[in-house]
Amino acid sequence: MKRVGLLTLAFGAMAFGCVVATGFAQEEEAPSGAAQFHQQVEPVLLARCLSCHGESGQAGLDLRTREQLLAGGDSGPAVAPSSASDSLLYDYVSSGQMPPDKPLSEDEVTAIKRWIEQGAYYPPQPLDPLARTTDKRAGYDWWSLQPIAKPQVPGSQAPAEWQQSPIDHFVYRRLAAAELTPSPPADPVTLLRRAKFDLLGLPPTPEEVAQFVAECQQETGQAGKVGDAAYESLIDRLLASPHYGEQWGRRWLDVIRFGESNGFERNVIHVNVWPFRDYVIRSFNNDKPFDQFIREHLAGDTMAADDPAAAMGATFLVCGPYDNVGNQDAAAAAQIRANTIDEMIRTTSEAFLGMTVGCSRCHDHKFDPISQRDYYQMYATFAGVTHNVDSLGSENRAVSETPEPWKGHYHPANGPFHVFGGGSPQQLGSLVQPASPSGIKAASTYQLASDSPEADRRQALADWLVADDNPLPVRVVVNRLWQGHFGRGIVATPSDFGFLGGEPTHPELLDWLASELRTNGWHLKPLHKQIMLSATYRQSSEYRPAMAQVDGDSTLLWRYPPRRLAAEEIRDAMLAVAGELDPQMGGPGFRLFRYVQDNVATYHPLDVHGPETYRRSVYQHRARATQIDLMTEFDAPDCAFAVPRRSSTTTPLQALTLLNHDFTLKMSEALAERLAAASEDPHEQVALAFELAFARPPAPDEAEAAVRLVETHGLPAFGRAMFNANPFLYLD
Repeated sequence: MKRVGLLTLAFGAMAFGCVVATGFAQEEEAPSGAAQFHQQVEPVLLARCLSCHGESGQAGLDLRTREQLLAGGDSGPAVAPSSASDSLLYDYVSSGQMPPDKPLSEDEVTAIKRWIEQGAYYPPQPLDPLARTTDKRAGYDWWSLQPIAKPQVPGSQAPAEWQQSPIDHFVYRRLAAAELTPSPPADPVTLLRRAKFDLLGLPPTPEEVAQFVAECQQETGQAGKVGDAAYESLIDRLLASPHYGEQWGRRWLDVIRFGESNGFERNVIHVNVWPFRDYVIRSFNNDKPFDQFIREHLAGDTMAADDPAAAMGATFLVCGPYDNVGNQDAAAAAQIRANTIDEMIRTTSEAFLGMTVGCSRCHDHKFDPISQRDYYQMYATFAGVTHNVDSLGSENRAVSETPEPWKGHYHPANGPFHVFGGGSPQQLGSLVQPASPSGIKAASTYQLASDSPEADRRQALADWLVADDNPLPVRVVVNRLWQGHFGRGIVATPSDFGFLGGEPTHPELLDWLASELRTNGWHLKPLHKQIMLSATYRQSSEYRPAMAQVDGDSTLLWRYPPRRLAAEEIRDAMLAVAGELDPQMGGPGFRLFRYVQDNVATYHPLDVHGPETYRRSVYQHRARATQIDLMTEFDAPDCAFAVPRRSSTTTPLQALTLLNHDFTLKMSEALAERLAAASEDPHEQVALAFELAFARPPAPDEAEAAVRLVETHGLPAFGRAMFNANPFLYLD
């Protein structure tokens, strides 16, 4: 056989290594050869060759089918069946010439030789480059794409208090494998404060602390020990509170990039998006099944006949940023429209699937089994959705007039629909139809005609998302729930379950929780309760150096991971401690900025926050690209983007704001008035302040220092110090 230099191009261009196979024997004729191919040769082909010598056929070589392999590349066929010595492939891989930068292992070369000499079996079906996960990308066998089967709860030698909840068995097994031991239970006050901030985003009152401590002591007969019945009753009360929807609704609004201006260069304010925010809060409070919640987000307008409130859910599609400047150039206008639909695709896929489908806009996904065709099938699904540009909620109306709620417009869009070459609407590629993504093999599929009714497309997508055989949305939902309680999900990247995202620290627990959510009819509140009743959640946050050397961030949960309060929680807690929190729920939001509109919008942060702003922070008017004192300093995100997990930074501006901002000064003065009204004794004032701000009495040294501060500088200065203290800002 003649060896020519072009073979180097055929096997080396843009590849780390390549194994070429041909096949003349059928599986029934050579079962041993078939088994050897699938076990030893096919994984090498998929991992090292098909990314270059698949559909792209670099150097004229396509290895996906026997026919294409027999035709060969620029240098002709590479395998002589039954004769490794006459095969170009074996010559190059055995000599180490291919792949040039990372040769195949000795075992791989031996397997290729044996395979060729056994007749070079090749399967009748084309090889799919995405069939298996490699060290460079995810395949159809990627962990998050597999069916959910409720795992068996593992047995363990856990302490007695870790034997009650299935959650604890899964966590304890990982701890034991890492030679870590769990922490002792938290005391009643710490657990009460943790639970109330987690579920409601507010600090406990002194009355709540006294009640819970008394209930625990009555139940256990011991001081400082949590009573199981008292704690379960506490969780039930918190879950029934209307403030639950404010806290967990706020977290969801981060995920779906809820904002009340259109962004981009004009960034015009919207005064009529708040009904969607209220819809989200009500849905959480009512414990609406999350599969129904998802359906309403995508197609709530089609459900209005049976449930008028459901129609508001579809505002999800159009509550993101969009460019309303317009353009007279047809090509530019088409690109703007493509960008608008892209925003919907990205938000939908990341929020519900935990997949970055948007990365396939210009080409097949480089790391996940999502094709460019999959992207444009979703594009066809949303092609009829437009923003409510006719109802911008003008500032000039008489806020006595009630504006129409912000919503999408839905128009027939009958195609034809194409793949856009390189993401450009000017480069029309192959035809596509509204259909489900192809890479999630566990899930059933759907495909609709290009002229199907616009609403049917969104309904089909919604139904596919929450179908029993779709493993992604339910995993994504329970991971977000876990993150809300522990600060970090079982998967650390809550909107990316793909190859570049994090792998689960407790994969069996993730699937057990997902199965529980389905068993509970997609209701979140029962799962909240299961998590919070677990010994894992009830642990102390005490730092133990020996454990921290192994797992510094407590990703395996050998202690409860302490966290700094979110910006909204800090602001709301200041209002609550000062006695100034306005409990009004719903309706138009308050503004922490002054709005000026010319051709563009300008948002000036307010230096003075009046009483009209003393509501829960979730009701703040969320304009894009705005800087809000206190909120921005403590990492409240810009709602121009979806934020599945917030940052938690430490900066000098945080301390300066909590010492000097007008809001802090007013809250300190209000707290001083509250303390003075309760007692004239500085010792009693200090004790009450600690109960209000930290949910505990002061230690003797703290009391002494605090009284000295009050007597020297007054109660307002003492209030500023309390708001800057770590026990106020952090949750243990």
